[in-house]
Amino acid sequence: MDTDEFGIPLLTAVTGASERKRVAITQAAIKEFVQHGYSGASVESIAATSGVSKPTVYSHFGNKEQLFLAVIGSYLRDSYTGFDELADQIIEADDLRTALIEFAGALGEILLRDDLITLRRLVIGEVDRFPQLGELWAQISQAKNDEPLMRALMTLREQGRLDVPNPLRAVRQLIALTVGSAQLIHTLRPSYEFAPGELEDLVTSGVDVFLAAYAR
Repeated sequence: MDTDEFGIPLLTAVTGASERKRVAITQAAIKEFVQHGYSGASVESIAATSGVSKPTVYSHFGNKEQLFLAVIGSYLRDSYTGFDELADQIIEADDLRTALIEFAGALGEILLRDDLITLRRLVIGEVDRFPQLGELWAQISQAKNDEPLMRALMTLREQGRLDVPNPLRAVRQLIALTVGSAQLIHTLRPSYEFAPGELEDLVTSGVDVFLAAYAR
């Protein structure tokens, strides 16, 4: 099985019955690993849930470690989408404050999804054993989230609408000011219920602080 630069297996294209089996194994494995972690997960349970034999699981993924890395890595790569379009909308907007509030709100809807928060907890819990997953998450976040927003901020700087001497730092500050605390709360306190308007207030006040520092 081919791997990426972090040694995480890449799921190559398959067709027919092999594709159906691998999809079933992948879906069962995600649920098993999220519920029980790496150590507590059972390949026998994954095989039973996916309707295949244990040797079939191994024929597709090699061993439990490769299965874990492959399915979690694949899920991460597929989860961060749509940020280029969101960033482009900021550049094209007449009202920059409103555009940034809408961007941060849409970003929050993605980052605070239950499946991503659950996966975040899983990766955090296993990162000492599998540091490559942490590296992959950081790389994906930078490429699909930070870089489109950095390009937008640099364009706004060229247009004379923002003064951002360090775009990467500005991106990190904007995310931290708007959705960062909500993401942390949701990660560490699964039962926490945000009050009506609480997330909107975090986003709006965070954008206002950001513009107070960077708007021209």
